[in-house]
Amino acid sequence: MSKAKKEIFRIGAGTLVLIIAVAVSFPSYLNLAFFLAAYFIIGGDVLWRAIRNILHGQVFDENFLMSIATIGAFFVGEYPEAVSVMLFYQVGEMFQDYAVNRSRKSISSLMDIRPDYANVKRNGELVTVDPEEVAINEIIVVKAGEKIPLDGKVIEGHSLVDTSALTGESVPREINVSSEVLSGCINLNGLLTIQVAKEFGESTVSKILDLVENASNKKAKRENFITRFARYYTPVVVIVAVILAVVPPLLVPGATFSDWIYRALTFLVVSCPCALVISIPLGFFGGIGGASKLGILIKGGNYLEALAATELVVFDKTGTLTKGTFKVTEINPVGISDTELLELTAHAESYSNHPISQSLKNAFESEIDNSRITDVEEIPGHGVKAVVDGKTVYAGNSKLMEKVGAVYSHNKTVGTVVHVTVNGVYAGYIVISDEIKEDSVSAIAKLKACGIHKTVMLTGDAKDVGEAVAETLGLDEVYTELLPVDKVEKVEKLLAEKSPKGNLAFAGDGINDAPVLSRADIGIAMGGLGSDAAIEAADVVIMNDEPSKIATAIAISKKTLRIVNQNIVFALGVKAIVLAMGAFGISNLWEAVFADVGVSVIAILNSARALRVDNTFK
Repeated sequence: MSKAKKEIFRIGAGTLVLIIAVAVSFPSYLNLAFFLAAYFIIGGDVLWRAIRNILHGQVFDENFLMSIATIGAFFVGEYPEAVSVMLFYQVGEMFQDYAVNRSRKSISSLMDIRPDYANVKRNGELVTVDPEEVAINEIIVVKAGEKIPLDGKVIEGHSLVDTSALTGESVPREINVSSEVLSGCINLNGLLTIQVAKEFGESTVSKILDLVENASNKKAKRENFITRFARYYTPVVVIVAVILAVVPPLLVPGATFSDWIYRALTFLVVSCPCALVISIPLGFFGGIGGASKLGILIKGGNYLEALAATELVVFDKTGTLTKGTFKVTEINPVGISDTELLELTAHAESYSNHPISQSLKNAFESEIDNSRITDVEEIPGHGVKAVVDGKTVYAGNSKLMEKVGAVYSHNKTVGTVVHVTVNGVYAGYIVISDEIKEDSVSAIAKLKACGIHKTVMLTGDAKDVGEAVAETLGLDEVYTELLPVDKVEKVEKLLAEKSPKGNLAFAGDGINDAPVLSRADIGIAMGGLGSDAAIEAADVVIMNDEPSKIATAIAISKKTLRIVNQNIVFALGVKAIVLAMGAFGISNLWEAVFADVGVSVIAILNSARALRVDNTFK
């Protein structure tokens, strides 16, 4: 028999005995025996937990308060009420456990992404092993319908992959040969052969599970407040209840001990702070779980709380607001054709792995013939020199042109300009630009709708490039041509501009952003393509690299705090009213139990709303 069924059976049996005791007129000693039997059947576990906790030094908890209150009711002759209050309490606890377990299961289901096995090619055979047993560079096979167990690169196959568990994206992603895949995604239709890039402990799915599981260790200020509050609040209320039971009968003419003891017992039942102790952490946990459903990983309740107070959002440019993938946007030849300028430049840059060189080779589209290239020389901070088809080609920035004495045009353009000379004669320039992400414009608009006072961009790019991007996106401020140390200095100055209770969030993706992520009040890493260093330093990770998810995270944090604050006000308000009513003899133990268990159930159900993020501003 399950625990839930045992609880229902026990409560049912106790209720039956209680009904018999109330309905049948037994002699007083038999009547008491029936009520005691019902009491021990229904509340025996509460009494046992109270005794056990007292022996372990945990005196002032809800089990102690309910035991003292109901035993006291027996002593003042309120047998039916003593048993009925324990019954009501146990039924409420059962509903409370159900609500908590359902909420936790909902959160757990969001993170059901851990792969159970991996199909590894070993000695010509396909072997099923635990993902933790697979080494880097081993070959795994993922069949249709299976979870991708480890991060890696596709070496064979074509398929659609469901990334919703990681990124919150509902549209499947198309995967081909050379595509990088993340663990935790589901292969929908094709057969994929993948070369493993990371061990399981360093894989995306492992890091996500670790972040979510450990999020509860980093408590918000409100959680810490409630923990401290309960530690002092309950003993104080017990002392007040003792004074309430003893002092008025001694000082007030006509006051009886039975009446004031009953009032004190009511006072004790109301005092239990379980509504706050359970519902508030559950609210933060729900907010974190709901955010993870949308591909937003928040590392703790303290960061969720801090997000709600964000006033300034500062962005890195490349890889955060832009795609970080450069492409040729202009070819401006002088004295030669477009095709010849691009061909010579692509060959001259072919030995470099720099993103700009890669974009030139991609734009050329044809295969590079290395036999045509000789005497390649990298010129740090300037560009490259190479001999292509016997022609001396210099390709680089304006500093290189000045160094070789070339007469070149100073056209103002947005993007990185690669100037080219052939045999000492200026041959034109090629413009390479970084594309702005599709949702970057809407991200800035949504942040302002969320109440963000200022949006700022920090970039190492040239002034013209940075200002053009900032103007396109509608940013309030932009600082250009910055080194990593300069970014930290700018953030320090911006931190001084915010209000004492406001926070500054910084969003970046590169390893050079790690120092700034650490210095900001809230560090946000673009996790899908971001560096491990940035993800480690950040407090929030956006798995699908969409900057608009920052606004979503702030909206979720504000919604979660509204729910938590509602629970605090509601629980304390109801308790304060019933405490006062109990002290003046207006309320009885029934109202007291509602103020305890009833309020707990309502607060827990309210906390569960934090999980529902589908209608949250995205």
